[in-house]
Amino acid sequence: MYLKNSLTLINEFFYTSKSQIRKIYLKSNLYNNKISKVEISNITYRPSLSILSCLVKYDKKKIKIEELDKNNIWENKLLTGNNLYKFNNFYWLFSIDLKSSTNITQSIIEKWIEKNQNYDSLTWQIDILSKRIISWIANSKLTYEQSETKYKEKFNFSINKQINHLINEISKSQPVDDKLLGCTALIITGLSYENDKFLNYGLELLRKIIVNSFDNDYFPKTRSIRQLNFYLKYFVLVRELLKESFNDIPEYLDEIIFYLGKSYTVFSKLEQSLLFNGNHQNDLKEFNKYLALNKYKFENSNNEVGGYAVLKSKNCILAMDVGNSPKKKFSYNYQSGALSFEFFYKDKKIISNSGYFQDYKNKLNLISKSTAAHSTLVIDNHSSCSFRSSRSYKILENSLKILGKNIVNKKNYWLIKASHNGFLKKFGILHERSLEYFIDKNKLIGTDKIISKNKLDSKKYDIRFHMDPGVKLTKTLDNKTILIEIENSGWRFSTNCEIINIESGIYFGNKNLSIGNQNICLSGKTKTINQEIKWVFEKIQ
Repeated sequence: MYLKNSLTLINEFFYTSKSQIRKIYLKSNLYNNKISKVEISNITYRPSLSILSCLVKYDKKKIKIEELDKNNIWENKLLTGNNLYKFNNFYWLFSIDLKSSTNITQSIIEKWIEKNQNYDSLTWQIDILSKRIISWIANSKLTYEQSETKYKEKFNFSINKQINHLINEISKSQPVDDKLLGCTALIITGLSYENDKFLNYGLELLRKIIVNSFDNDYFPKTRSIRQLNFYLKYFVLVRELLKESFNDIPEYLDEIIFYLGKSYTVFSKLEQSLLFNGNHQNDLKEFNKYLALNKYKFENSNNEVGGYAVLKSKNCILAMDVGNSPKKKFSYNYQSGALSFEFFYKDKKIISNSGYFQDYKNKLNLISKSTAAHSTLVIDNHSSCSFRSSRSYKILENSLKILGKNIVNKKNYWLIKASHNGFLKKFGILHERSLEYFIDKNKLIGTDKIISKNKLDSKKYDIRFHMDPGVKLTKTLDNKTILIEIENSGWRFSTNCEIINIESGIYFGNKNLSIGNQNICLSGKTKTINQEIKWVFEKIQ
């Protein structure tokens, strides 16, 4: 352990030193001269705004550019944190009224170029820069057309210089999401300026992302549903850009869209998102319309996708995490919720996980990764996986494997059964869970088996069932039953566990927000013999 910690510290020291030297180089005249060597040309291909609509959540209320302070917008002291990110990525241009003044829009961009003509660590971050390039080119009707030659020269030079920086730095970026944004910026620039270097670099980067980021079943190696949606949006966007500009569409792009689409359709038609492994509530209705409009149709009849068992009927949905933890380098957004489940009745979620707090710098991020934030078993207040710091992120230190699973999907009966070894090394325990749902009776029967492999000291266990916010819980006087009230139905919970309580919890289902919720908590002590904790959710007729 001492040697391992020492090596970690040495690696962090060299990484930090290398990063500091890199920062000095990026701000030097030498680097500025390097990325300033550009081939100036004009935009010849202007993408249709409708193609970009898959990326942007348009505000119903359009922004009038005249309302912005064109003289002081980049000097505003409020441009910090999230405001700095939003203004400098220029995605707000998609919400500008097209009747707005092109002169004012171009004046704002020109002032940005004058202020940020050289590399800046804040405004030239990969994701901000990539979105800015995409937005400037996509909104060329406002940003480029009807402009003077001098402005166009500045605009074209700035685009090319930023792209040169992107080519230099994108391979060093850790988050694959940022690489895909950069890849899209390269491709849209290559198409718009008829620059084969940019286009070919972007397409080769796209191919590498596809090769390195997906498992044998074409599901993201991160096991992230949110990332699945993100990938599909940008892959479809790139395909539509290539098609509209009359360029060949690579076979690998068609192939990944086909397989991602099959996985996407399992999750995309739910009224509420499944809160597994980095996901939060995400309204996909507009993207579904976009796919239909552009004649993308995906089908999938499988009961398991990406390590998630998902069973559906007319009124109910039952989903459970039955997948192995990802490899460490793909675990930035992983949550230790193996065998956790979510349950819907008539589009209303009853049982939920707590969700994911995406801001890596906030302590709530690590809390949301814990097993306690999921509807599953916890031993001695320890998670089934442990995490360690890796630069800005928390990645897996100890992983887990699913040892066996069985999924049955019949007309009136469902079964999801699996076990994992996440508690084996520390506590000598395997956790096995089975969920049985009797559709005609609206009855969910669960069994959590604690299998002792070693005769270790007794430890406290907890089994939590997190409720969606708004669900009301009431314990009966006999302390053996809990009544559950949701908008469209009432349910009864019972168990053979002696200790049953209602706890207050935290819900992270909405991006980077936390609100209160309730959960049912069963508690007890582990034994040297195998234990079975049974519980039932039954609809009150």
